[in-house]
Amino acid sequence: MLNEFSYCPRLAYLEWVQSEFAPSADTLDGELQHRWVILQQGNFVDAMEFANADDATNSPTDTSTPTDAANSDVASSVMLSAPGIGLIAVVDKIETLTAVSSEPPEVVPVEYKRSGIPPTDERSYEPERIQLAAAGLILQEKGYRCRRGVIYYIASKTRIDVPFDEPLLIRTHTLINQLKAMVAVGHIPPPLVDSPKCPRCSLVGICLPDETRHVQLTQSQVPARPPSRPVIRTIIPTSDDRVPLYVQEPRAAIGKVGDALQVRSPAPERRVLAERPMRAISQVVLLGDVQISTQTLHALCEADIPIAYFSYGGWFYGLTTPLASKNIELRIAQFARAADRSFAIKIARAFTAGKIENQRTLLRRNHPEPPDMVLAQLAAAADAARNADTFETLLGVEGNAARIYFEHFNGMLKPRPELGKWPVDLPLFANRNRRPPADPVNAMLSYAYALLTKDFTVTCFTVGLDPFMGFYHQPKFGKPALALDLMEEFRPIIADSVVVTLINTGVIGIGDFVSRGGSFALKPEPRKRFLATYERRLASEVTHPIFGYAISYRRTFEVQTRLLARVLTGEVDSYASFTTR
Repeated sequence: MLNEFSYCPRLAYLEWVQSEFAPSADTLDGELQHRWVILQQGNFVDAMEFANADDATNSPTDTSTPTDAANSDVASSVMLSAPGIGLIAVVDKIETLTAVSSEPPEVVPVEYKRSGIPPTDERSYEPERIQLAAAGLILQEKGYRCRRGVIYYIASKTRIDVPFDEPLLIRTHTLINQLKAMVAVGHIPPPLVDSPKCPRCSLVGICLPDETRHVQLTQSQVPARPPSRPVIRTIIPTSDDRVPLYVQEPRAAIGKVGDALQVRSPAPERRVLAERPMRAISQVVLLGDVQISTQTLHALCEADIPIAYFSYGGWFYGLTTPLASKNIELRIAQFARAADRSFAIKIARAFTAGKIENQRTLLRRNHPEPPDMVLAQLAAAADAARNADTFETLLGVEGNAARIYFEHFNGMLKPRPELGKWPVDLPLFANRNRRPPADPVNAMLSYAYALLTKDFTVTCFTVGLDPFMGFYHQPKFGKPALALDLMEEFRPIIADSVVVTLINTGVIGIGDFVSRGGSFALKPEPRKRFLATYERRLASEVTHPIFGYAISYRRTFEVQTRLLARVLTGEVDSYASFTTR
């Protein structure tokens, strides 16, 4: 972590204290370039063994000091520790020079870097020199002579000597002490300001440096930057290239073939229905009695790909995920904050007000003649939600807003008569009901909400939060309360919007449902069209209302959840809900 601390103290805290990590093209290429270095090869003998051997043989002294790797014994991937200075390191290579003397052996630590020689006076960057110097200090504590190190730049195929002079060693000791002090304090350092280091950092999507700083400065009423400049640099990916794999074929089997997942029809046919590279999959969603092999589950967990389980009717059963995030610091803060009712209601107010604002926006966009009174009532309800002083008051405001919204929901449903998919002389939606859904529109709304619950449950696990400990929704009956909290502001603009689109474009019709005992559910083939429309909505880009850059809705889920995490850990004062115009 000393290398990371020298590069960015916040990065070191995220990786060491909060155990966060995300691969990037640079880190993956670095692993590839290191693939033969990390193999433990060669013999690295303890310094005391050299001294004992010299005493036993009384061999003559050879004062030569070879400096070429060709004249040395080489050991790779050597783990060392030095309790005195409190460091542990894995050194890519250690060259033991072959000089014979009464002194301890001289060794040279070597670190491999994937890049070429940087354009600096030292022909290396400080984090690389600090990393080498730390290895040198460990070797010195263990009794070796270590006066220099080597950086091997793979792209340039060049060795650069790094002498362990006094300024470098003083700087290394200083950083060691600062790193220990940072961990002891237990408070994450602030993000770098407009740093060129951020765009290439693999943790930029977790750190959110510009976003965090912008919210901090906005909430403290300090101008974030001159008005002539953009609000935020677009340095996080706007979308995720990976997509979920949905499997709903009854008794289909999922297996792993090489680096891909293969879906086959049931025996005896065993026909290949689909095949997807694992690198292109963000999650696997199983609907009904789909089979998946243990080997495939192992591979998915290893690749950090969650598996979600649904009933055929859309009931979200649960998840198989890799080990929970190691960011215990965040979960401790989450539970402590959730127990503070005065804090919890502040978060709940933001969730609820955001939801009501987005309900108003959806009505204004999709209702051909939205009543001015209704829009005014919803605007007033959003203001009332922001000022509610008790949970009971907030629940009342939310319930009244929902009643107004769903009373006019049918006005947004305008199926095209020429398609013949829906009756044009009868209202399609009268009121919202839950289980069982009493009409096709309620069935689609419930299904969309179940998918949204799944996505925010996965996002909570990804960020390191417990999806079952919420602030507005209370933990009961095994409900993912925090996932339900976070999805509130997205219900209208994702779930409701998808349902309106499906009906108005004729993608789904009245004949696409089965009805049993007064409840409705989608048939298998129309469900595929539903899922495709839902995923297209998540992949569509929207301008973030706070940061001003374009971002996909799916990426927004993670950004908003990480902003909530910043509030819980005290970096940011309040949560800003996601609303559209």
